[in-house]
Amino acid sequence: MNTIPTDPATDDPAETREGLYPIRTVSQLTGVNAVTLRAWERRYGLINPHRTPKGHRLYTQADIDLINRVVSLVNRGVPISQVPGHLASEPGDEAGVPDAWSPYRARMLTAITRFDEAALDAAYNEALSLYPVDVVTERLIVPLLRELGERWRDQPGGIAEEHFFGSYMRNKLGARLHHLAARNARPRLLAACLPGEHHELGLLLFCLAASAHGLGFVILGADMPLDDLAHAAPRSGCDGVLLSGSITVDPPTLTRELRALVAAIDGPVFVGGVTAVLEADAIARGGAIALGSDTPAAIRHVLTHFKTPAAGSSA
Repeated sequence: MNTIPTDPATDDPAETREGLYPIRTVSQLTGVNAVTLRAWERRYGLINPHRTPKGHRLYTQADIDLINRVVSLVNRGVPISQVPGHLASEPGDEAGVPDAWSPYRARMLTAITRFDEAALDAAYNEALSLYPVDVVTERLIVPLLRELGERWRDQPGGIAEEHFFGSYMRNKLGARLHHLAARNARPRLLAACLPGEHHELGLLLFCLAASAHGLGFVILGADMPLDDLAHAAPRSGCDGVLLSGSITVDPPTLTRELRALVAAIDGPVFVGGVTAVLEADAIARGGAIALGSDTPAAIRHVLTHFKTPAAGSSA
């Protein structure tokens, strides 16, 4: 561990020597929250930040470059325990890496089929402790939901399994999002499902993944009438509206209701999910912004609109 002196008048980690960055800034630059950065340091020795006399972590640009490389490997499926070995390789030697996510999906699916919430929670929490939440969502939870959707059609008891997992995830995501709401992050979006969309899990997963990049949310949940949302949005103090859905809609009705909503608020209206892919033209005619169903791309689109860098947790 490297300890550096600071101005004796202040040990505020935000006031550091040029070229050294506090963990909050590193989270913003890399999209990796502070808890995960500390786990990578403590468990795997991936990073060796400087410390102020009071113990605040300070990172160099080289540290940030290394973290971005770790994220790239993780996104490609390298188990975090194998990342140190890959980092020692030449950049071109990382093809054909093993899939880090299949064991987690297998553990979680086994727990779901046994309706074992403790085992399910252990696997999910372990993944969250080692990987950024948006990566866990995209590489673990979304594929698992697809697999459960297939079992719902093909396996006896599949409906009960999907309901069990849906209930677990709603409780888990709700608790995490409630905790994150205390940060009062900006920009903040008023988030709801489109009218007729009764499944809010996709919306909650997006909000959790986006929260890792500094976005805040006020969540209204499923099946939200857009005319009522037009009255609520101006009073919410939010910077825009996020709608989500994977349902079939009437395009002229969607255009008309979106146009009224856009006219009623001072901020953008985003629409995500499968509906945004199928009805991109109707959404555009209504003056809203179609995000599609790719979560990382949608988050980047929202951040670009607000010209806001990705953000993470503070330390």
